[in-house]
Amino acid sequence: MKKFKRYLVTSALPYANGPVHIGHLAGVYIPSDIYVRYLRLRGADVISVCGSDEHGVPITIKARQEGVKPQDIVDKYHNIIKNAFKGLGMSFDIYSRTTSPTHHKTASDFFRALYDKGEFIEKTTMQYYDEEAGQFLADRYIVGTCPHCQNDRAYGDQCEKCGSTLSATDLIDPHSAITGSVPVMRETTHWFLPLDKHEEFLRKWILEEHKEWKVNVYGQCKSWLDLGLQPRAVSRDLDWGIPVPVKGAEGKVLYVWFDAPIGYISATKDLTPDWEKYWKDEDTKMVHFIGKDNIVFHCIVFPSMLRAHGGYILPENVPANEFLNLEGEKISTSRNWAVWLHEYLEEFPGKEDVLRYVLCANAPETKDNDFTWKDFQTRNNNELVAVLGNFVNRALVLTQKYYDGKVPACGELTDYDRDILGELPQIKKALEENIENYRFREALKEAMNIARLGNKYLADTEPWKLYKTDPQRVQTILNVSLQITASLAIAVEPFMPFTAEKILRLLDVEKFGWDQLGDTALLKPGHRIGTPALLFEKIEDSVIEAQLEKLAATKRANLAKEAGKKVEPQKESIAFDDFGKMDIRVATIIAAEKIAKTKKLLKLTIDTGIDKRTIVSGIAEHYTPESLVGRQVQVLINLEPRELKGVLSEGMILMAQDATGKLVLLSPAEPVGNGTMVG
Repeated sequence: MKKFKRYLVTSALPYANGPVHIGHLAGVYIPSDIYVRYLRLRGADVISVCGSDEHGVPITIKARQEGVKPQDIVDKYHNIIKNAFKGLGMSFDIYSRTTSPTHHKTASDFFRALYDKGEFIEKTTMQYYDEEAGQFLADRYIVGTCPHCQNDRAYGDQCEKCGSTLSATDLIDPHSAITGSVPVMRETTHWFLPLDKHEEFLRKWILEEHKEWKVNVYGQCKSWLDLGLQPRAVSRDLDWGIPVPVKGAEGKVLYVWFDAPIGYISATKDLTPDWEKYWKDEDTKMVHFIGKDNIVFHCIVFPSMLRAHGGYILPENVPANEFLNLEGEKISTSRNWAVWLHEYLEEFPGKEDVLRYVLCANAPETKDNDFTWKDFQTRNNNELVAVLGNFVNRALVLTQKYYDGKVPACGELTDYDRDILGELPQIKKALEENIENYRFREALKEAMNIARLGNKYLADTEPWKLYKTDPQRVQTILNVSLQITASLAIAVEPFMPFTAEKILRLLDVEKFGWDQLGDTALLKPGHRIGTPALLFEKIEDSVIEAQLEKLAATKRANLAKEAGKKVEPQKESIAFDDFGKMDIRVATIIAAEKIAKTKKLLKLTIDTGIDKRTIVSGIAEHYTPESLVGRQVQVLINLEPRELKGVLSEGMILMAQDATGKLVLLSPAEPVGNGTMVG
């Protein structure tokens, strides 16, 4: 395996049309940060670059929705994203943006270099045009019905419901997202990158030379290559973006998937004047961290661009993750079905590492996974508190109690001591192997195994029982325990940097290097540690219930919004005399009880003003019997009686159903007499 002098690590540029959520973190940013922090601990020459992707149609759609300029949108979300990443401890060397002057020049020069070399094909094609708005429609500006799942809000490039990749012409009943009008087809000229020209090279480079890539990445690339590559447009008819630097290309900008990956290059330029050694030296290992929806662009399109330009290295690996769902449903920005990073940091202060830990432990490395708040609570309470926090606290508290906070000298080691300490180099080796092969979930388990090892050691040796009878043995036990604690600070740093920093502070030592993991003399005898403090705290049920209710409120709001869009059409007209036959009155519920062996039925006693009668109503899941007594309702009293579960029902209470499916009583705005006619 080739040894590299330096590393260039890129993380997918998040769209600046909304905040970052846990799906982004689990898929891209936490794995990237783990890898970079590990390399830094090893003393490697590594730079980590990222930034906001600030061009493309989603930006213009958001701006139109909010009645502001695209620049206002990207300024707002760039700052939200950048600050949230900082709050979570993301250690990018630079977090740039694609509206920067450096990026505009870099992307423009890159396009022009390929254009001047004749690497593009110029083609005139038919594209949807909104006559009312007077503009061509990019894919995301066309909405229609998905031909696969019949979702009537699919976009011209993708159906977010079933995940299918689409072309605008695939949509059934397409219409403009700008005006709602039906678009027409018009001719337009664009530049295309002929991917087919690079197909033979890509086949060899990926399918033969990079069989070590993750199965999902290799498989998706193979699928595209087996279908045969086609020329891909690198320009768009749009007024937001980097203008195509060619005469006669007015009103056209660089397609965001040509523009965005060049953002890695421009960010590196802004970071260091030595940027070329990271992009053009074969001794540099470039790794792209992305989600699975970006695989084709980073493994086929961007490498083709770099190869067409010449002089650039290609990625050594593209460890893309699958998707993370939320409480069993697909995360959706448009439906607000997400856990947003900036909101989490506000609602869970001091618990940055809890989120980092849970998202790594449950990372969708090989298949889609699910984030649930209950699992979040369980992992915090049963793993971080009960395993990691428990061991560190016990080791420090016992040292404080028995030796006034000074590291005791290590006496003669027993075979058991040596066996325990001998585990550390093995864990270190497993950690390295897993991280370097992008198996971060397994790596995290190994790091936690050090804490489990420490807990087992203390439980087996029981120093609290030996202190009075064999104090010298206790000195050795606590010395070993503190050395394990110091190694633990090294092992968890890539995953939980705030926790590692806190452990070092509790030990009152400076940061160690990776090679020191497993060293049995990291803490010298007589060194005074800091005052013991808990690393983590339990998360109570009430905190989790609040988050679940927050999601439930989002779901209710979405259902209400959907109901507003899908009002039932008017039924067939009826004669006035038909309506006149219905006798609807105001009545009062004077008694209510559940009907045995049923979930939905209540037996109601009603005062109609004419008589007192019984009505059976299927509202037990929406109202308790106690909450109904004394309520005035509207009742159809001349409905033919009907027996339900052995009870004769003489009428029907009128109800409405809200967007969530809840049944709501129809009551007069002010009290009126029982028997008052409605109509």
